[in-house]
Amino acid sequence: MDGDTTARLFYLLLLLVAVGGYVMVEYRKRMGQALRSFAAWGLIFVGVIAGYGLWNDLRTEIAPRQMISQEGIIEIPRAPDGHYYLTLTIGGTPVQFMADTGATNMVLAAADARRLGLDPETLVYIGRAQTANGMVATARVELQDVVLGPYQEQVFPAWVNQGEMDQSLLGMDYLSLYRVEIARDRMILRR
Repeated sequence: MDGDTTARLFYLLLLLVAVGGYVMVEYRKRMGQALRSFAAWGLIFVGVIAGYGLWNDLRTEIAPRQMISQEGIIEIPRAPDGHYYLTLTIGGTPVQFMADTGATNMVLAAADARRLGLDPETLVYIGRAQTANGMVATARVELQDVVLGPYQEQVFPAWVNQGEMDQSLLGMDYLSLYRVEIARDRMILRR
């Protein structure tokens, strides 16, 4: 433990002693009531923490996802953060991408590359890309069986980014396979 962690633990211990001392003095003749109050507030606290922890999972389940019409038109709703997220199936594995018209290529985050069976540590990073976070090294890969709705690419080039990325990006090399339209809160892709 470093000094900062030790100081925080000491502060929390002092806070616990102060609150515990107050409870002991306030409820000295009513310990049963104190325990019931403590249990009720503990359950409320646990409930709030659980709700916060599950919010992202619930939001993705409740939020509308991409829709594909019988004519092959793909509609992607705008997410609460203002971006458009698409799920492509690559070699049978679903991968979520953020549509990025400012990106030239399809770029995989290291975590998604691993899910697809690529080992980011063994790739050869000979490419360079200028990003919002500066220059990063990239490795070219070829993805097999890339599917979006009724459309399939047998082989499609992508890049694995050696920099920190939370989300894979769907750049213009893939989006240019479609006619892209943004209408109100939807991105519409047609071929």
